Amino acid sequence: MTEQSGLRLLPWVGPEGKPCYLSTNDGDGFMSRLADRIEADQLDTASELLKHALQVLDHRTGDFDELPLLAAQLTEALGDVLRVATSRGSRLATPEHLQEGLPSDL
Repeated sequence: MTEQSGLRLLPWVGPEGKPCYLSTNDGDGFMSRLADRIEADQLDTASELLKHALQVLDHRTGDFDELPLLAAQLTEALGDVLRVATSRGSRLATPEHLQEGLPSDL
């Protein structure tokens, strides 16, 4: 979805894992602020998980027995980060002169 559509991809999913969107032009409304806070929390969690994963892989801390759980947590965090990036990217205005000549799959 794009900013032109007026829909913001929210940082959580709805029933059955489907994306949730917010229809608003008020970036300072309650739901927009809530989404901003959740996005910030998701990015912080991903950053902490990455630090922990690097320590485990460097044998500085932890045990390789925890790798399956760590992989699951990293997978979830990556999904959250991609959703945040998609949401924020769709709200960026791209000047028309930059869109000209771009491949159609971008």
